[in-house]
Amino acid sequence: MHTDPLHEPAATLREHGLRVTRQRISVMGALASRPHSGADAVLMAVRADMGQVSTQAVYDVLNTLTGRGIVRRIQPAGSTARYELRVGDNHHHLVCRGCGTVVDVDCATGTAPCLDTADLDARAPGFVVDEAEVTFWGLCDTCSTGTTGPERRTGTDRAAHQEERA
Repeated sequence: MHTDPLHEPAATLREHGLRVTRQRISVMGALASRPHSGADAVLMAVRADMGQVSTQAVYDVLNTLTGRGIVRRIQPAGSTARYELRVGDNHHHLVCRGCGTVVDVDCATGTAPCLDTADLDARAPGFVVDEAEVTFWGLCDTCSTGTTGPERRTGTDRAAHQEERA
């Protein structure tokens, strides 16, 4: 039985053979409240929760949690790596070209790896596909109707817009 990392982070860590540390709990808490965050946003949230913590410590925790399958790392084209606690359920992502907001999208087929692998078998014999990563691109409701078009939105505007949407 798998525990829910959103509600039982300590049990999830133990289930995956990891020691329960305040830094790991804080990183998981940051991702629970702000999925699809980059390492810098996680670092700021952890520092707000714990006080001083090194950047390297947060990166180490993210790498450990990703390596153990507790956290999923995604990296949409043109973006920094982002992290989320939603793992193992075969979902995909929709990315706004304007503000960079990332939202989860359930798989259209419902089963991994989300595509008919028969065609792949013919083109890549012996290769076993177990996962497909799908990213949909478009504009969120705010960017598609806003007065500041996505092509004119600055990095500061993007960050402020993402804060509004969170």
